[in-house]
Amino acid sequence: MSSYADRLKALREQLQRDRLDGFVVPLTDEHMSEYVGAYAQRLAWLTGFQGSAGSAVVLPDEAAIFTDGRYTLQVRQQVSADDWEYVGVPATSIAAWLGKHAPDGGRIGYDPWLHTRAWVEEARKALAEKGAELVAVDTNPIDAVWPDKPAPSDATLAIQDDAAAGKSSAAKRAEIADWLAERKADAVVLSALDSIAWAFNIRGQDVAHTPVALAYAIVNADGTADLFVAPEKVTDAVRQHLGNAIRIHDRAAFAPALKAFQGKRVATDPERAVAAIFDSLDAGGAKILSLRDPVVLAKALKNPAEIAGHKAAQARDGAALVRFLKWFEETAPKGGLTEMSAADRLRAFRDETGVLKDLSFDTISATGPNGAIPHYKVTQESSLPIELGQLYLVDSGGQYADGTTDVTRVMPVGEASEEMRDRFTRVLKGHIAIATAVFPEGTTGAQLDSFARRPLWEVGLDYGHGTGHGVGAYLSVHEGPQRIAQPFYPGGQSLEPLKAGMFLSNEPGYYKAGEFGIRIENLVLVVKKLISGAEQSMLGFETLTFAPIERTLIKPSLLTSRELEWLNLYHSQVLTVVGALLSEDERQWLVEKCAPIA
Repeated sequence: MSSYADRLKALREQLQRDRLDGFVVPLTDEHMSEYVGAYAQRLAWLTGFQGSAGSAVVLPDEAAIFTDGRYTLQVRQQVSADDWEYVGVPATSIAAWLGKHAPDGGRIGYDPWLHTRAWVEEARKALAEKGAELVAVDTNPIDAVWPDKPAPSDATLAIQDDAAAGKSSAAKRAEIADWLAERKADAVVLSALDSIAWAFNIRGQDVAHTPVALAYAIVNADGTADLFVAPEKVTDAVRQHLGNAIRIHDRAAFAPALKAFQGKRVATDPERAVAAIFDSLDAGGAKILSLRDPVVLAKALKNPAEIAGHKAAQARDGAALVRFLKWFEETAPKGGLTEMSAADRLRAFRDETGVLKDLSFDTISATGPNGAIPHYKVTQESSLPIELGQLYLVDSGGQYADGTTDVTRVMPVGEASEEMRDRFTRVLKGHIAIATAVFPEGTTGAQLDSFARRPLWEVGLDYGHGTGHGVGAYLSVHEGPQRIAQPFYPGGQSLEPLKAGMFLSNEPGYYKAGEFGIRIENLVLVVKKLISGAEQSMLGFETLTFAPIERTLIKPSLLTSRELEWLNLYHSQVLTVVGALLSEDERQWLVEKCAPIA
């Protein structure tokens, strides 16, 4: 269709045909994924919004798009104010908005394969107060008016070998069976794509930048399992890898299979399983145990093989990033670079490793005002020229068979202002505060988050996103349940106790709207800390990412002696880990970038 206004009009006409007075459009898929395949990008198709989190509501005479603080600027750039009201979450929920705006007695549609049961109950309650009704649709009305909607990926499954995984699928399923036995349950439904990939030691290509396959699974109390996946995606090698204890079914057989558990106790995750799964289990007479997917925490606690693989991936990825930073410093001041061309060059450096599987997310290549958009996505239309006097922020990562990386660095183009250097140094102080934190077992990310903000708070500044997210092992670059964030920040809960073996990001930032953005991001590993005289078990972080932090942006006078000590030690480690992978010319550049600061 020729415009987003036309698409909105077409959807409203379809809603009339479906006898609906409104429809809710989330940005997710049937697995409650954060990143989704092209076939599930309904929100982007309808509105033009390119962020990774958001929702919309369409009513006969008004429409609203809901985004959190990470996308306040971006949504206004990409979505027309002529057609859409901008609503911030979590200050306002979709249910609360519907309760005020839905027509009295109206029928508001939702796709039960795209929402949790808790959301359905909240929305239904809010609508009931207006005499309105929440109606589950059999067919998503957007699909009816999306003429060139992509088909789901038909890519075949790949095997994650046991050496890289650190544990066989049989061993993992045996642990799930033990978990079921403890709860006197007969089976557990796995619907999160990364849980399935981890449990069966398989990977896929069905979602851009996340190596997962579209599938569902049921693991039974005896350790056997049923995997529901399009049969053309399963090669003979994958069948042999899965073995006889895993029965393979067409993905379309999943919903009917859920109705065959009459009288059985079936565990299902209320955060990760959609309402339709609960509805099908209810229809079949199952006894539902609302419990967190047992893979979630097991997957977050990385084993020695996964940690070793990640460190190898970080070293090669760090070398690729160093080559890019050197190239950028030499090239950008001459002019002619754009955000898009810089992102393409960074991808090329990673490709030159010869083992890059994919990027781990769309590179955030942002100069000047675009740097102030935390989750900016560069496109041909938005790509700005990189000019003197600007800060260039690049947040990027790679997917390798042995690890998933995510790193952010900021580079000046020419001379940086005193304000830029002050803000950069305060962000660095917050970064160091997290990197050097020592805390007792049982501490949550929410308790640590303010460590990173204090240097900014001291001068009346802050940033509108969490400080850290979990990261998978050749899986999703955003992985729960661990986070470093205030409980009210978007992206999920941050009240999970941190445990040794978890990967997280450490990424405080600062953003001046319309001018520049700063973020310094490394990945870290939660490790046990041995402290002489300690009266309880203590934890801390081991930094995993190695790339220079731009020294010309640092004001040493703002750093304490301990912070300078950390920075100089970190840069010596960068030289050790990455230097051996560089040419002599590249290494000499890195030596200068990593020289100690007095």
